[in-house]
Amino acid sequence: MQNKIKQLNRMKNLSITAILLIPIFFASGNLFADSNEKEGKFLLDFNWRFKLESEIAAESQETIHLLEMKSLAKAGLHNGITGLNFSDSTWRNIDLPHDWAVELDFVNDPNLESHGYHPVGHKYLENSIGWYRKKFFIPKNDEGKRLNIKFDGVFRNCEVWLNGFLLGNNTGGYMEFSFDVTDIINYGGNNALTVRVDASKYEGWWYEGAGIYRHVWLIKDAQAYIPENGIYVFCNVMDNYSWVNIQTNLICKDSDAEKYQLFHSIIDGEGNVIGKMNESVLLKKDSERKISGKIKITNPTLWSIDNPYLYKLISEVKCGDELLDYKETTFGIRTVRFDPEKGFFLNEKPLKIKGACVHQDHAGVGVALPDRLQYYRIERLKEMGCNAYRSAHHPPTPELLEACDKLGMLVMDETRLLSSTKEYLDQFERLILRDRNHPSVIIWSLGNEEMNIHNVESGKRVAQTLKTIQRKLDPSRLCTYAGNNRGNYHGVNEVVDVRGVNYYGRTYDNVRTNNIDQYHKENPTQPILGSEEASTLCTRGQYTVNEYKAFMSDYDKKENTFYPWCTNAEEWWKYFMEREWMAGGFIWTGFDYRGEPGPYIWPAVSSNFGVMDVCGFPKNNYYYYKSWWTDEDVLHIYPHWNWPGKTGDTINVWCQTNCESVELFLNGKSLGEKSVEKYSHVEWDVVYEPGLLEARGIKNGKKIVKKIETTEAVAMLTISPDRRTINADGEDVSVVNITALDIHGREVPDADNFIVFEIEGNGKIIGVGNGNPSSHEPDKILEGKYFRRLFNGKCQVIVQANRQAGKIKLTAISDELKPCSVEIEAKKSTVRPCVNDFQEGSF
Repeated sequence: MQNKIKQLNRMKNLSITAILLIPIFFASGNLFADSNEKEGKFLLDFNWRFKLESEIAAESQETIHLLEMKSLAKAGLHNGITGLNFSDSTWRNIDLPHDWAVELDFVNDPNLESHGYHPVGHKYLENSIGWYRKKFFIPKNDEGKRLNIKFDGVFRNCEVWLNGFLLGNNTGGYMEFSFDVTDIINYGGNNALTVRVDASKYEGWWYEGAGIYRHVWLIKDAQAYIPENGIYVFCNVMDNYSWVNIQTNLICKDSDAEKYQLFHSIIDGEGNVIGKMNESVLLKKDSERKISGKIKITNPTLWSIDNPYLYKLISEVKCGDELLDYKETTFGIRTVRFDPEKGFFLNEKPLKIKGACVHQDHAGVGVALPDRLQYYRIERLKEMGCNAYRSAHHPPTPELLEACDKLGMLVMDETRLLSSTKEYLDQFERLILRDRNHPSVIIWSLGNEEMNIHNVESGKRVAQTLKTIQRKLDPSRLCTYAGNNRGNYHGVNEVVDVRGVNYYGRTYDNVRTNNIDQYHKENPTQPILGSEEASTLCTRGQYTVNEYKAFMSDYDKKENTFYPWCTNAEEWWKYFMEREWMAGGFIWTGFDYRGEPGPYIWPAVSSNFGVMDVCGFPKNNYYYYKSWWTDEDVLHIYPHWNWPGKTGDTINVWCQTNCESVELFLNGKSLGEKSVEKYSHVEWDVVYEPGLLEARGIKNGKKIVKKIETTEAVAMLTISPDRRTINADGEDVSVVNITALDIHGREVPDADNFIVFEIEGNGKIIGVGNGNPSSHEPDKILEGKYFRRLFNGKCQVIVQANRQAGKIKLTAISDELKPCSVEIEAKKSTVRPCVNDFQEGSF
């Protein structure tokens, strides 16, 4: 048994469930898991059809909304758009995840400002309602099982149909939901899943996308089974051992058997079985039981940001010798503690939270991120020294949390709204149940800046209701609330365990006011966390404010703190580091995001708040945080040194560094040495002349040198994929960055060449971007070749493999430059279990 588990653990990207329970066959050079047999979780992402409702109406095709509801007269009797026999041959073929809003042109309408100027909303109903259809086959031997269809996230409101039966509706765009389809699915034949998505109502004040933008699954269970999210693991860590507490929900639906066995095994990171338990369970038909137990683990390896060590809990349900259910739960053993005087502790070691608030969209793909892109973004944050992620202002996608678990990123997990109505209590419960086993999640957030109620008794009551539910479902964590109510203790802040502060100081009449020191003095037993700080506005590679183009400068100056709540990077971080009782904080934001442009609006279509742009290209503040958030040697000098026509003008030169001192040279002449104050930067006013600007820093007696030069014109392009080998599974991506170089191979920082992309082989382009907040070029091109203009020397292409192994060749073509190509290997890989597609001749 132990050796078998070791072997299976090495087979990445295929669950042990699939290996043990599901036959496999070879197809297109890959291992495919067949959904014909046994129980498990099967991906339902491939080969959907999509069309906007307005386009369907223009073709006079029947929908239940555009014509009379005569088709609802009898259950399941509907030959229209939700029926199995409806012809969707004119619809577009797509794979999930999918965001149709990012495909739309930009429209200069002030009502769209906060949402990225993509025309979705109540004024643009023709673009705001879409229909999806997926035909699939269910084998006859699935009869007798419990079948559920689960959606990880759809934006926004939707109704779901199967074979003409209305399964139900979902309100809200950020939480998973599911439907039991056991009774109405067609066994031994084809089925049609139809989803109407209505994105005409917003939930936030940022770009939210539109469509089925997260995964869809078919879940098959026996009649006695552990439901999705039915296992809760939490640990009590002692000096040299840990109790792993396991709570398991076991459901029996339609089975005459009453005696079952529940087995749990814990597998360490090397594949060894290190703990077991089992229990006999009496369970009658149509009943449910919660079974609690615990396993002792000696000398556990603790999960941390530097060593994100994970264990697996293998859970099996048996009736006699028959295996009915099998579940894997990944967890970590660690402790978290918020102390009102000493700050935050991970595994009883003090750790300052160096966090970033992040919205979920990325260049090229909108909110429909492939799983690998979640890892890419967390990796970029980790390289900066960031150790915590706030899912602002809504629940994250499950794959984001998996990336945080595996890469070592703490998470502040946030629900969408501070509300205790039935709808939002249900969403909050689903959030807790879904995410409570992730070791990366260190605290729950009950909401963000609910100014209407957070200072009053109603807000206090709502917060108490949410906290009570959170404690019941997950007593192992505390809760907070991201409040912009400064020093006010009344209302929500009375309830939450950890006070969340959005913007510790605000400016009135050019005077910075701060109530948090006084708040701490008056409430000394409540830990305090900076839930949102900075909001510094910068445009990558720009060094003057350009109102016409809606660009901010890429310095950390006062002009970049445009709003009264904003602070410079070094201002807020120095404040937090000088106060041991501050647990740390989250910058607004880790990445630029579509929508909420500021301070200038159109032509800007995305924000300037990020320390990286929407592609993940660093701005200069990135290196401020890297200087003080990591132990790496950092010496970053800016601006660039290409200033034609400015010879003799004064250029402000900055260095972001953790050196003790820096001396600056221009063309070999010293411009002076300066000491570096902790949590600050150094700067010089330099009379410009072309040539070589050189910074020489000293750190712990070691010399560190950084140079920038005046470049020549663009002579070539270079293509840099983040990975040259990806999985041929139809999902995996390589993030390819393109940079302009001169004849000497130096980056040309102000290049804006227009580039056309060609792709050959076993992959496709799924999106492009360049980080320009005012670019109106399309991220998605549905017909024809992809293209993008460089923005300050860079742009990005996201390449996705198909499900056939082989080479992918990406070529960048720009006038008067030699085409530049790169090859990416799509390797044979194990594709995770998928639902079988529609089969001709089956009914």
